[in-house]
Amino acid sequence: MATTVEGRRLSLSHLDKPLWPDGWTKGQALHYYAQVAQVMLPHVQRRPASFLRFPDGVDGQAFYVKTPPPGVPRWVPRADVPSRTEGTKPHVTVDDLASLIALANLGCLELHVPQWTAPTPDLHDRLVVDLDPGPGVTVVQCAKVALAARALLAHDGLTCAAKTSGSKGLHLYASLRPTSADRVGAYARSLARALASALPDRVTATMAKSARTGKVFVDWSQNNTAKTTVAAYSLRARSSPTVSTPVSWPEIEACTRPEQLAFTPEQVIDRIARHGDLLADLLDPRLAAGLP
Repeated sequence: MATTVEGRRLSLSHLDKPLWPDGWTKGQALHYYAQVAQVMLPHVQRRPASFLRFPDGVDGQAFYVKTPPPGVPRWVPRADVPSRTEGTKPHVTVDDLASLIALANLGCLELHVPQWTAPTPDLHDRLVVDLDPGPGVTVVQCAKVALAARALLAHDGLTCAAKTSGSKGLHLYASLRPTSADRVGAYARSLARALASALPDRVTATMAKSARTGKVFVDWSQNNTAKTTVAAYSLRARSSPTVSTPVSWPEIEACTRPEQLAFTPEQVIDRIARHGDLLADLLDPRLAAGLP
């Protein structure tokens, strides 16, 4: 199917192909991204992107893609990203609707971005608090830890917003004035340790998987320049189509069952119509804060 998106000519293929076990198709995925692009793009623009690509569906072989995937149009923006072994490597940046649809058409349906924007990888403009439930733990426990994290951040002058991971956990974000990666990482680690100290029966800041059973792991390492987290409004490669969805604090406070913080693409589109972008404050430079 040939179409034009923002003046760019695209040939969309295999739109009827089911990519999720429940029959949700590639065409539905592209349509979803076209509908959410207005709120999604501001959160990913100029952020070098990585993707989970599953051309044969979520049950088939998946590829984690960092460099521009084969077939990506030349007009899709690029940015150089530091590499431990090769100086820099090119990544794409998803700056506009045409790029988003072109990449999704190539099977790059799960989008991840870092906490910095090109061309300054050593200056981070976001802090992420990644709450990852260990075995025996659900997003319900993550929600309780999120409230404690919000209080600690507020004490340090940081206002945070939340989204689901689209899998089992929660992500909290605080907008920062550009801050060195080392300082952001150190602060994230100290915050994780403070949460583990305050809630030792619920939280661990230890990387070892053996320490995570029955606890929420606060993954402070996600603030490393080389790391990425799933983007707001990204689809996830789960057994059914889910979305990394912005949520309100009243929703987190009221959470008593995991399904209360799990959303389908259709529900996300409806939520945007009713609430707009619940992460919009992250985009306001006036609300960016410094670390203590």
